[in-house]
Amino acid sequence: MLIARLIADPSDLETRLDAASAALADAGLPLADAHLLDASSDVLQLELPGDDMAVLRKVIDAHFTPSDAIIARDEIRVPQLFVSDMDSTMIGQECIDELADFANLKPQIAAITERAMQGELDFESALRERVMLLRNLSEGAIFECLDTRIKPMAGAKTLVETLKSKGCRTVLVTGGFHHFADPIAAQLGFERVVGNRLEVTNGALTGGLVGGITDSGVKKTVLLEEADELGEGIVTLATGDGANDIPMLQEATYGVAYHAKPKARDAANGWIDRGDLTVLLKLFGIPETEWVS
Repeated sequence: MLIARLIADPSDLETRLDAASAALADAGLPLADAHLLDASSDVLQLELPGDDMAVLRKVIDAHFTPSDAIIARDEIRVPQLFVSDMDSTMIGQECIDELADFANLKPQIAAITERAMQGELDFESALRERVMLLRNLSEGAIFECLDTRIKPMAGAKTLVETLKSKGCRTVLVTGGFHHFADPIAAQLGFERVVGNRLEVTNGALTGGLVGGITDSGVKKTVLLEEADELGEGIVTLATGDGANDIPMLQEATYGVAYHAKPKARDAANGWIDRGDLTVLLKLFGIPETEWVS
């Protein structure tokens, strides 16, 4: 059985649903049921026999784009573990790109960041190259950047706090830096932070890093270790937007690509293309009366 929950433009929805149903039937996946989660909901649930998730998402993209959706092979449940990327997912910026502005290096660093996010560059090499460009930048510039430029993504705090109210463990894991991630995690309510640590000497960046690198493999490992701590059969949610999030997205019960790069979106079994992060609460069937701001 395949189950999809999606939110799309409500205009002419019935016509588009009929067309999607016909396309699924032609592909050998006849639609068994389609209904709104409840009378006040804008979440459409599709149920159909079969296992071809690729065909289902192709049909959803063809008839409901832009949409926000999760596709699963079982009943969709509220997660017990939430692991998220930070930059361009929980916050609206790429921290290192904003920090580069203080060193008048934004074009050079942004170009490296974009190539890494698209999967064109090895993450560790790209990270070390960008950090080296920031050598001698004052630590005070980091705090100024955080205060003046870094803003939470719409719905981020509500998502985290609401999931926590349902007993969900929350972890922020980032290829960015603890200088940013620690205060962001505290602001949004995350219970654990995993990230990279900039080396600072005499109040300035040295151009180096302290300790190991938080890359795509570490993100996946954190999800697996946290799930193992919670016990067998844990329902997990991961969110991210770039290539270095792909292993984590693929490992989670629900891997949701948030306004993501194409490779990350293709790898996930859920996506948010039109709404903010509170869309996830709707897709999990949590009524707004139970959301925690």
